[in-house]
Amino acid sequence: MEKFGNGFGDHFKEDIVTPRSAVFQNVLYILCWVVIIVFGVYAFLMLQVVTVQFSFPALLLFLVTAAVAVLVFIYKDRVKVEYEYTFTNGTLDFARVFRAVKRQELGSMNVRNVTACGHVAHESFQRYLSMKDVEKKNWFLNRDGNLFYFYYVKDNKKHMIIIEPSEEMVEMIRKCVEPGVFQG
Repeated sequence: MEKFGNGFGDHFKEDIVTPRSAVFQNVLYILCWVVIIVFGVYAFLMLQVVTVQFSFPALLLFLVTAAVAVLVFIYKDRVKVEYEYTFTNGTLDFARVFRAVKRQELGSMNVRNVTACGHVAHESFQRYLSMKDVEKKNWFLNRDGNLFYFYYVKDNKKHMIIIEPSEEMVEMIRKCVEPGVFQG
């Protein structure tokens, strides 16, 4: 079995996971803009009412509608999300990308340090998932995709990461982990 880091060059693979159907994301994104515009215009109108004839209910309505418009504007990009996995010589980096513009680093792990890994369809997944106090991170978009899990213990806490890598990346991971770690 080939091991990585043997001096024959870097083993690199990058996967970008997008939803199979972006229709829902696109509709939700447009809906966010509709809410921003409607609530923003209404807040502006309520501000005019407050400045002409002050009333506490009008002020409260202005503050609420303005807050909704601002919050939806701030978080609208989170509607269009992608995941990016980068495998380099046994190190796997995870990131969440919003609207293909803003990147949020989720973490990094050396796959040689995992206790178990494999496809979610394998029976070993349920065994690790049913363990008590397992912190689970779902970093995938398509529930019917080729889901893959990593189980590891760090600082006496049990962790599980579920991702949606390509078969090529799964094969690179399988070659990198210690014997007996890959569960199928």
